[in-house]
Amino acid sequence: MIRYFLSWTASRELTRKLTVPSIPQQEPQVLLDEDDRWRLLQRCLTDDTLPLDVRAAGAITLLFGPSTERLCNLTPDHLQVGGKHTHLMLGPHPVLLHPRLAGLLQQLAEGPLPGSRALFAQATPGPRPLFPGLVPGKPTSTHAMTQKLNRHGISVRAARNSALAALAADLPSPILADLTGIHRHTAIRWVAYARRDWAEYLAARAEDQRESPATGDHR
Repeated sequence: MIRYFLSWTASRELTRKLTVPSIPQQEPQVLLDEDDRWRLLQRCLTDDTLPLDVRAAGAITLLFGPSTERLCNLTPDHLQVGGKHTHLMLGPHPVLLHPRLAGLLQQLAEGPLPGSRALFAQATPGPRPLFPGLVPGKPTSTHAMTQKLNRHGISVRAARNSALAALAADLPSPILADLTGIHRHTAIRWVAYARRDWAEYLAARAEDQRESPATGDHR
């Protein structure tokens, strides 16, 4: 918007002509190795020594990469339980949950709140947050959630970037946006990044194979 405003003021000789550089599209700088991502995910799903909210929030971030704000504002209403399967609504369309993650979220939805917060929560209108904060009836803050996950070895930015990169490598941008709740323009950028990264990997691999042909016993 500032670019158009300055063009308007310059055209009326209110200011001198100025050049406003465009903000370059930045590539994700922090990514987890896939082995590390799956190791952290397994820890979230199986390690009973971690706090329940850390396990659930960490697993969701590592799998689907939602924004921390969207994560913190989840409520039991975002869960769809039916038959043997549980789905989570992060965007317009539900995503199927691993049974272990579904169990963690159901524990959060049905478990008691600590201390006096339970009494205040009962008097607060609206759905109960899956990740409650210190204020009764309100979700935890994005800062508090980020700090808590970081303290337990889950870097939110790296986990989110890695999840979105993995999903973008397999899904068209409209589906990525619908499942994760990210903006469609953001989804387009992620898909473009993932496909370019994959193409560069394939090109480098082909070059390595040309330089180091497989040897064998040819008769």
